[in-house]
Amino acid sequence: MPLPLNRDVPDAGLAVADFRFETVEPEFGKLTLSNAPVEVLATGFRWIEGLVWMGDWATLLFQDLPRGRTMSWSERGGLAVWREPSGNANGQARDRQGRVVACVNLERALVRIEHDGSVTMLATHFEGRRLNSPNDVVVRSDETIWFTDPPYGIANDYEGVRQPAELPSAVYRLDPASGDIAAVSRDFAGPNGLAFSPDERLLYVAETGDQTHPDPVQVLRVCDVSDDGLSLGPPRDLAKVRPGYTDGMAVDEAGRIWSSAGDGVHCLSRDGRLLGRIHLGVTVSNLTFGGGPHLNRLFIGASHTLMSVFLNTRGARWP
Repeated sequence: MPLPLNRDVPDAGLAVADFRFETVEPEFGKLTLSNAPVEVLATGFRWIEGLVWMGDWATLLFQDLPRGRTMSWSERGGLAVWREPSGNANGQARDRQGRVVACVNLERALVRIEHDGSVTMLATHFEGRRLNSPNDVVVRSDETIWFTDPPYGIANDYEGVRQPAELPSAVYRLDPASGDIAAVSRDFAGPNGLAFSPDERLLYVAETGDQTHPDPVQVLRVCDVSDDGLSLGPPRDLAKVRPGYTDGMAVDEAGRIWSSAGDGVHCLSRDGRLLGRIHLGVTVSNLTFGGGPHLNRLFIGASHTLMSVFLNTRGARWP
């Protein structure tokens, strides 16, 4: 059922009063607009994940993960529940046919939501054992689906159901035509957010580490994609985001990485240099470009609040 746009916040749709752009390198100053503030679109969520822009709908989809709802937001229609129950879905992406591919904690599965609303199970097991909790997903231009599988969604009863892990954490590649699934990297303790470079020759993976460890390794890593698109080279450390860490990320047309962080959004160069920050005073979980044909609006899942900001750059368009 539709929800009012200003649910739980009297100033929804207005500028965030305490946001601040911080230019670290001059390049960043050219990417922000002095008359385009950060806006609050809706709030009152338990934890936002899985932002994906549906261009032909002019609509953003995102997860209110612990509530088990997939939400939608549009400029005309405001906020609504798109799918409930979602199975405590987490990351999601759109495939080349316009369908939504989602990581679902309760099912410990990767699923596809068809145009008629029916659900197709794409992956539930690997080598005879159950997946842990698929976390984030991206679809390559060759229609293959790449996803991370840490144990985060089965670690407690808040974002899923607490259960033992059956597999080591890994990054997987799924061919939806054949159903073949391959572990393309097992070199991560807790692989999280994913994004391809615009030419799809690099895959960025957020390592958020072993959450049972008192000091988990948390770093943004990058892997070379093989020429045939079937495998990954060994991961290399690219950047350490502080405060907080990289969870979700979005890539713009120039290959810059817009990373979630503990204080807002950090903009990184292709080689991992910090270019600037959008200070929001809150932890950001996920983000994506969208907002229209130019993809020049950055949507931000800021913990419990959905925000956005128009930028002087555009989101990447993959081949």
